[in-house]
Amino acid sequence: MIKVSDSAKEQVEKLLGEQKIEGDSFIRVGVKGGGCSGLTYVMDFDSALKDDDKVFEDKGVKIVVDKKSFLYLVGTELNYSGGLNGKGFEFVNPNASRTCGCGESFSI
Repeated sequence: MIKVSDSAKEQVEKLLGEQKIEGDSFIRVGVKGGGCSGLTYVMDFDSALKDDDKVFEDKGVKIVVDKKSFLYLVGTELNYSGGLNGKGFEFVNPNASRTCGCGESFSI
């Protein structure tokens, strides 16, 4: 399962409103090769489910992950930080053994 923090929920709702995204839209999260630690997180809005997708909902936020990425993201929490040191979504991934300084890539 992938969890959503309260701050991430608020930011997702704000973005959905600003971008006027309606209907059965959801957040698609995943991983791809690259970054200084080997794997990079990806996240975007989507509305089309694929056959191998896993669907989760936490705090009213629907999150979809492809089967391959789920192996790397199981137990992860999506968070949002609006502090002075950086602003944006971050993945709190208990499976990551190493992360880069910016937090956008990791390795297992």
